[in-house]
Amino acid sequence: MAVVVRPRKKEDADERRCLGRSRGGLNTKVHAAVDAQGHVVSMKLSPGQDGDGPHGRELLAEFSRGQIEHVLADTAYDGDETRALVKRLKAKACIKPHKRRTRTKRYDKERYKHRNLVERFFGRIKQFRRVATRPERTARNFVGFVWLAALIMDVL
Repeated sequence: MAVVVRPRKKEDADERRCLGRSRGGLNTKVHAAVDAQGHVVSMKLSPGQDGDGPHGRELLAEFSRGQIEHVLADTAYDGDETRALVKRLKAKACIKPHKRRTRTKRYDKERYKHRNLVERFFGRIKQFRRVATRPERTARNFVGFVWLAALIMDVL
């Protein structure tokens, strides 16, 4: 006999909206890949309590082998699976290693400084109130406004 438990309606709705509960309340994470000029190439949403590594791998999976040269990511994306995926894509990983890693990986500190391109991208799109406060109820509408903000910032 199998028992199927249906999730509660509120949790189901939060998952559709890409909302997650954390210590700060309800929130959504935006994961983005930008090119060397800081223009967005790909973007994903995730609930706030989800880990960054799996969603970063989803972003990387959209690229084909040889399409990217370097992957610059912060400590939250550090993991053996992510590094293996970067290697399969024939790219070089410049990911700051997590402090709890048993064998510390090396990374190019000078190249890692260029990671500020994605941080500046997030700073620019958060100048738009609808992106910063997320009044939209659905994930589809919210990601649409994030893309709109990114396109407007590219034009300006």
